Amino acid sequence: MTAFRFELLGQNGKLRRGRFHTPHGSFETPCFAPVGTYATLKGLTPEQVKATGAELILANSYHLHVRPGAERIERLGGLHRFMGWDGPILTDSGGYQVFSLGGKVKVDDDGVTFQSVIDGSTHRCTPESVLTFQKQLGPDIAMVLDHCPPGDADRAVQRDAHERTLRWARTARDLHDRWGGSARGQAVFGICQGGIDPELRAASAQAMAAMDFDGYAIGGLSVGETKAQMAVALDACADQLPANKIRYMMGVGMPEDLLAATAQGVDMFDCVVPTRHGRNHTAFGQGGSHLKLRNAQYADDPAPLVDGCGCYCCRKYSRAYLRHLAVADEMLAGILLSIHNIHFLQDLMRSIRARAEGTS
Repeated sequence: MTAFRFELLGQNGKLRRGRFHTPHGSFETPCFAPVGTYATLKGLTPEQVKATGAELILANSYHLHVRPGAERIERLGGLHRFMGWDGPILTDSGGYQVFSLGGKVKVDDDGVTFQSVIDGSTHRCTPESVLTFQKQLGPDIAMVLDHCPPGDADRAVQRDAHERTLRWARTARDLHDRWGGSARGQAVFGICQGGIDPELRAASAQAMAAMDFDGYAIGGLSVGETKAQMAVALDACADQLPANKIRYMMGVGMPEDLLAATAQGVDMFDCVVPTRHGRNHTAFGQGGSHLKLRNAQYADDPAPLVDGCGCYCCRKYSRAYLRHLAVADEMLAGILLSIHNIHFLQDLMRSIRARAEGTS
């Protein structure tokens, strides 16, 4: 039995219930992966992250390549040992981060050249180098380099990015095969692009599926398009992806988006939203609400953030105390609210899995 394997355990309409196996353990799907961009979830220990129910986390190979360097992490035993996380890890290729630099990026058919936001130094990313970085880092799942244009880019730009992404994916696929494929201990996922154009989205998914990656990501969404446009793009490509492979929607973490995308057959998500919201003193609440803890209405409120929530924050602290921490700019506020927000999304994923359980 191969180390990497997706089990489809149940289905309810398009909603899927599954399990993905890796050398560092399995994770249940649909799942939400918190983001530890620089090999850490800001302010949280691995033990605190695990206590929320998270089984998979994401780090970013672009950021880690720039600092402290993939070679250094490799010398120190790989990403799992470096950051003290013994469960599955996925690394993003950095395509979104690189292309979000705007004028600091030059794109050509072979890759991208960009300036570091840290020290202004020049860096080069190609399909081969990005996969090499991730081989050195040693995550369970690596992503191909893709071209992620802005959500409002015109059709010509989207088509160009779609075609470039496919060329780069074929290069990465060939390199992955030369290295021995997933038998070397690392799965590689292809990324579908195409913006909000249904025709491009379907074509991208079909072409990626033909390359037989270990899993498939849907990229280039949640980058400025409307919810309706996101739904159209997702609908155009999700059904084109193989039913026996895991489907990953990148950069999506709002509860309403997770509900909509899982109903379309997506299995896996990541986003910085829960921890970013936490550091900005905002908590997920019931019914899609958001609690802004700096508001004066919570100054004398003895209730937990969310009634019935089993997270450490809600079991131990009141809204009044959390509001005090937020107003005082105490770092504990961001830590506790991040714990709650990640736990909240893990609870949501558990409820979604339960709806798909035991059906076919």
